Amino acid sequence: MEKIIIENRTTLTMERVLPFVASVLSMGRISNYETQYCYHTHFADDIGVATFKNKSSDRFIVFKDDLEKG
Repeated sequence: MEKIIIENRTTLTMERVLPFVASVLSMGRISNYETQYCYHTHFADDIGVATFKNKSSDRFIVFKDDLEKG
């Protein structure tokens, strides 16, 4: 069984955050020689999802993404 950790660093509710995480999960493991979920995914509404591979789980950090505000 796989384990995931979701760290919500936004003011959004978990109901609003889960679809972003689900979107990254649906892409599959495409980073780090196909062993890790996408390192960083940017969504149109300035939400970012970063992923990290832990020893026994995957961690998803959802945050307000300010990349385009430079």
